Amino acid sequence: MEKKPPLRLGLIGAGAIGAHVIEFVARELTGRVEIPAVLVRTPRPDAASGPDFLVDPVEFHATEFDVVLEGAGHQAVRDHVIPLLRRGVRVIVTSIGAFTDDALYESCRQAAEDGGTSLTLASAGIGALDILSGAAVGGLDAVEMTVRKDPSAWYGTAAEGLFDLAAMTEPTVIFEGSAREGAAMYPQNVNISAAVALAGIGLDRTRLVIVADPTIETHIITVEARGAFGSFTFTEDVAIAAENRKTGKIVAMAVTKTVKQLASAVRIGG
Repeated sequence: MEKKPPLRLGLIGAGAIGAHVIEFVARELTGRVEIPAVLVRTPRPDAASGPDFLVDPVEFHATEFDVVLEGAGHQAVRDHVIPLLRRGVRVIVTSIGAFTDDALYESCRQAAEDGGTSLTLASAGIGALDILSGAAVGGLDAVEMTVRKDPSAWYGTAAEGLFDLAAMTEPTVIFEGSAREGAAMYPQNVNISAAVALAGIGLDRTRLVIVADPTIETHIITVEARGAFGSFTFTEDVAIAAENRKTGKIVAMAVTKTVKQLASAVRIGG
């Protein structure tokens, strides 16, 4: 039997997520996955080996890929996902909060349909999406998500102008409203709320509570849902990524798992 050629994986971004994926592919998936190119904002002259790091989007989009993984933020989704889908490239998005823009979401869906391919919204840092999306088939009555991170995670966000983060001594609610509003207001911190909303009852009906909590040294995320299936509560308490205090270590691990399953004979979940 002729050996199957390696899956051609493109990356948009080489930050905390992209760097982990590049390292994992080199260590674990040689011969099964190759990375022809990575689109980055600034040149990487020190990258003597591995994939080509490209700063020119035109050159990146001219490269042949089977799948592209986005890990560079909301603007990267707006700039690059639609043309990739239109030419038949499957795209995995981690910056799901970009889809608080209904028009962008619909344009990406239509592009995937036109290109005969698929758009995958990565579960990334949030578990329970399988059971939540399954419960949504039977009907959901309510979904609520609470995100707790220490005050340092909220520097550089809207909260910095609204609260004295440095002086906080007790847990403080810094946002309470819909997932649509929260994911748009805190794009670097709660992309996961958009994933929960889109898996369940939508961006406007999903309630989101965000807490700056100086008493914790991890990220604590809780999802509660009720519906025809009954009810469930899911909580994760995750270590903070060394590269970025706004995200948990589990995010890069979970995205790497998604890449691994692309080249696996057996896939778990989904």
